[in-house]
Amino acid sequence: MSNAETLPDQVVCRSGGLPGPECDQRGRAPVEIITARDVPLGGPRAMTVHRTLPQRQRSLIGPWCFVDHYGPDDVSGSGGMDVAPHPHTGLQTVSWLFDGAIQHIDSGGNAGLVLPGEVNLMTAGRGICHSEVSTDDTTTLHGVQLWLALPETSRHQPEREFEHYAPQAQSFDGGEFLVFLGDLWGQSSPVTTHTPLLGAEFRLDPGASIDLPVNPDFEHGVLVDAGEVAVENVPVPRAGIGYTGTGLTEMRIANLGEDPARIVLLGGEPFTEEIVMWWNFVGRSHEEIVEYRREWESGSDRFGVVEGYVGQGGPGRNAEGLGRLPAPTLPDVEIRARRNPPPHVQGGPEEGSTTDTEASTTA
Repeated sequence: MSNAETLPDQVVCRSGGLPGPECDQRGRAPVEIITARDVPLGGPRAMTVHRTLPQRQRSLIGPWCFVDHYGPDDVSGSGGMDVAPHPHTGLQTVSWLFDGAIQHIDSGGNAGLVLPGEVNLMTAGRGICHSEVSTDDTTTLHGVQLWLALPETSRHQPEREFEHYAPQAQSFDGGEFLVFLGDLWGQSSPVTTHTPLLGAEFRLDPGASIDLPVNPDFEHGVLVDAGEVAVENVPVPRAGIGYTGTGLTEMRIANLGEDPARIVLLGGEPFTEEIVMWWNFVGRSHEEIVEYRREWESGSDRFGVVEGYVGQGGPGRNAEGLGRLPAPTLPDVEIRARRNPPPHVQGGPEEGSTTDTEASTTA
């Protein structure tokens, strides 16, 4: 959340019209492309992450309100990830790695390694703080960091929870998949979530295609990590998301290239509560955000204390010499709730477009 948002191009392909050489949509569902923007994570030796959510085009997919993709990055010289203790409210953090290892410590007394193919989920509730440091033997970092907005019924819970789960890979003709949250294609994750949702990794062989049964009550986003991937016959750029909205019962995902492909499928029932996001806080009003910041800066018990953080700047300090991250200065204007578009592809027939394949940019 550290840089000003920019508006990427939005490309919409719709069904039922004239096929094009790159986007034959006959008989397929519409797809909205959400491209990533680069964000530096940290200080002078910052990692660059590719952020698709949140942005003006779309703020949430189901309850998924934050999507960062990073790597593969050679961190053998830079030291990798070193994020000093920092706070969260009203959300769950989901860590999913493809390569490397990260040490997690939080103020709920939980400590654990984030490893490839193993999900770590931390529930903030009313308040938590944690640190994230890549291990000394990590030379390559590659993965995604995700947030889930908590509903009103659980966002104030006092418990600081942490769950770990290593799903077994399931094979299909042309690849394999791992379900780390929710239920999909006969597989189920035991990890606790607070609204109906889905998180899964798919690996596709070169030239493979799958028609995946999906829940029509969910909106879905396909985040491309590697490969030449098409969703419903629409090419999706690396680090971008192909969004399909609700109503789809089967999703076609294809690897058009000669190398293996990998995607992360995110979904969930549309999250109908308006949220206010600022820095690491998810709330419902400007006044809540102001209070969260004040309590973090004053060392309030709301967030607790991380015990055992060791950063690259020495015990208890990150590379910039910080023992905890200070909150940024609040803007001079009221922070308003994010109003998410309806759970269907923007630019579709409902909004008066007439061409069958087009690129559009909204202000």
